[in-house]
Amino acid sequence: MVKPGQPRPRRPQGRWSPVQLSPVILTVVIAGLAYATPPDMAFSRILPAAPALAAAMWPVLPTVALGTVCFLLMIGLSLVFPGLGAWYTVAGIVAVTVAAAYGSHVRLQREQSLFQVRLVADAAQQVVLSPMPRRFGAVEIESLYLAAAAEARIGGDFYEVADTPYGVRLLIGDVRGKGLPAVGTAAAVVNSFREAAYDEPDLAGIARRLEASSTRYNSAFPPDDLAERFSTAVLVEIPPEDNRVRILNCGHPPPLLLNRDGVRVLSPTDPSPLLNLASLIGDCYSTDTFVFTPADQLLLYTDGVTEARDRTGAFFPLTDWMRRRTTPQRPRDLLDGLHRDLLSYSNGGLDDDIAALAVGFRDDPGGGHGLTGRTQH
Repeated sequence: MVKPGQPRPRRPQGRWSPVQLSPVILTVVIAGLAYATPPDMAFSRILPAAPALAAAMWPVLPTVALGTVCFLLMIGLSLVFPGLGAWYTVAGIVAVTVAAAYGSHVRLQREQSLFQVRLVADAAQQVVLSPMPRRFGAVEIESLYLAAAAEARIGGDFYEVADTPYGVRLLIGDVRGKGLPAVGTAAAVVNSFREAAYDEPDLAGIARRLEASSTRYNSAFPPDDLAERFSTAVLVEIPPEDNRVRILNCGHPPPLLLNRDGVRVLSPTDPSPLLNLASLIGDCYSTDTFVFTPADQLLLYTDGVTEARDRTGAFFPLTDWMRRRTTPQRPRDLLDGLHRDLLSYSNGGLDDDIAALAVGFRDDPGGGHGLTGRTQH
């Protein structure tokens, strides 16, 4: 993250790239053609294009300096070719240089404003997507976040992990909608989880706390929009020194468990209500319990993963992709492969934000795998 006090973005440092040198190259090419060709071809008349191009990437002073060079070149051409009628072009160079200098000044101001906005976005990212711890005893966790917009820092996807007396607890979810309201809802849910994960003895209690926080936050918006302002989420609990994984799913895409028998879709037996909709559809929360073995891998993800499309419009086959992971991988390797293949599959054109958590179990807490039970609260 860029911190306050660092240089502005896009300032050239060290050697300039060919793109940044393109106004100089254009000036040299035009001047060379103007001197080497007959006067009636009048290549010199396009010299004002050089300072105009410089304004798009250079600061004010270099832009004015290039305009001055073009001015002097045109004076030289008028001396070599007296009948060229160069004074009209000279006037054009002066006018374009003045306009280019002003345009460069406005661009730099906008870049500085964008830089400040990015600093705020980075701060918001630290609130909603805090740095992910990688190891809690036998549990290893890694995270992935990809924004659909190339310049975006954060969206409505969120995740969090907490090491509590009840075990390692994870949250991943997705807010319907985009923009600042979605980020605000995500922050409210994540902050509520950070408190509730240490206080509530079961996942249903955490879900009720998340529901209450989401409802309070969204109550500030018009009532007509409340039915459209919901979030999906998955809560996971990995108790200490146990081979069980408890999952509570509030309308979110089901996690995938990769073990020696293949890939298992951990769909909920009874779906729990989406956050901010419990008052409409009830608040009965269901927790499913699964068993894992060492070297099993659990993948939590948002719908941006499964809704990534290729050029034909086909969705990314996540379950089949997981099934092809034939050899055990560390969580970081799993997410790096997912990142690479998602970008390749969609040709870099993601339509939605993507968040994922990969969980690996490195020590054998007791063996066995499969569904062992279900509880309702």
